[in-house]
Amino acid sequence: MRQLLVSGLMAAGLLLGGCAGFQPLYAQTDVAKNLGSIQVTAPAGRTGYLMRQHLDDALAKDHSAAPRYTMELALAEARFPRGVRIDNVATRYEYVLTATYVLKDVPSGAMAKRGQVRVELTYDSADQPYASISAQQDAQDRAADEAARRIELELAVWLANGAKVASAR
Repeated sequence: MRQLLVSGLMAAGLLLGGCAGFQPLYAQTDVAKNLGSIQVTAPAGRTGYLMRQHLDDALAKDHSAAPRYTMELALAEARFPRGVRIDNVATRYEYVLTATYVLKDVPSGAMAKRGQVRVELTYDSADQPYASISAQQDAQDRAADEAARRIELELAVWLANGAKVASAR
C-alpha cells in the first residue's frame, strides 16, 4: 500500500514538472493594472448600460486612476423565434448579441486593438406578458455578462503577450 502511495506521488510530481513553462494570466501585475485603466464608452440603451457595467466589473475598473485606454463599443442585437407552437406563437427565442470594440491608447489616440465577440443564447417566452419581458431582459443581462467576460479574456491575453498583437487585428 505504501509503495502504491509513493508511486502515485512520484507520478504526480512528473506530471506537474511538465507545467514548468506555465504562468498564470494575471501573474504579471501590469495586466490587471492596465485592465483597470480602461474607460468604456457604450451605446445608449439598456444593453449598452449592462455591457458597460459588466465590463467595469470584469476589468476591475479603477475609478481613481486616469484611464490608459478608452474602449468604444458597438452592439448589435437580434432575436429569432425558435420554438413555435401549432398556433404559430413562439415559445422559445434565440438572442444574439454581437459586441464590437475598439481600444485606443489615451495619450496618442491611436488604435491599440480591435475585436468582436458574439454571444448566442436561448430563453423561454411565457404567455404572460410580464414573464416574457422578464425572460428577455434576463437574456440581455446574461449575454452582456458573457460578452464582457470574453472581451476581458481577449484583452488580458493581449496585455500578457506584451500588447504586441495590436496590428494583427
